[in-house]
Amino acid sequence: MTALKSPWIIAFGVMTVVHLVLNGAEADPWDSISKCVLAPLLVAWVIEQKGPRLLAAALVFCFFGDLFLEFEDLFIVGMAAFALGHICFIRFFISRGAMGQLKRKPWILAIYTVAGIAMIAYAWSGLEDGLKPVVPIYAALLVGTAATSMATDVRAGIGGLLFLLSDGIILLGEADRIDKDAVASGLAIMALYIASIFFLTSGVLNREKATIAAGPGFDPTIRTDCWPVFPDAKS
Repeated sequence: MTALKSPWIIAFGVMTVVHLVLNGAEADPWDSISKCVLAPLLVAWVIEQKGPRLLAAALVFCFFGDLFLEFEDLFIVGMAAFALGHICFIRFFISRGAMGQLKRKPWILAIYTVAGIAMIAYAWSGLEDGLKPVVPIYAALLVGTAATSMATDVRAGIGGLLFLLSDGIILLGEADRIDKDAVASGLAIMALYIASIFFLTSGVLNREKATIAAGPGFDPTIRTDCWPVFPDAKS
């Protein structure tokens, strides 16, 4: 069974469509319930594929973030859960050589840092006082995930970028820069978020399988342009 034929990832795809339809129809509480099913399906996929524990942990924290953000009084708790998820993502990518790549390509971190600062500056005056102390910290973690993932793997890097964009829209909504209650805003946030966790997960799993296929002598912290061919691949 190849990774993309797993029943867990197929269920994730089906639930993605279901959730976006429910979200667009504002079918409460079913849209919230369907959202909270997405990350656990990816956790099951990671476990089935014998993926990294840090990746599974990051997705578990994403689930709790999804859950807590459904309650207005627990918004900060939801942010904290996602923050822990980003710490797991960053720790994993650093373990796979992200810092070395960022030293060789400092423009990656520079671009994301400038984007993060610009986003906060634009939203700052519209944020509630209770959010202002935590937004810069959370934004730094978003930038960290985006930069370290892009430095490690292009597919995972796309996921990190989409995560930044999704949460950026949430930030603009909280600052009243856009209508956070608009259906289009909700759909954009969720479409970007779902794509982000899929690309992060699939990028990591693909890279780890390539590393395993290379054998024990392969150093996963050294990025190369020619990944090994899988043992069952046709030449």
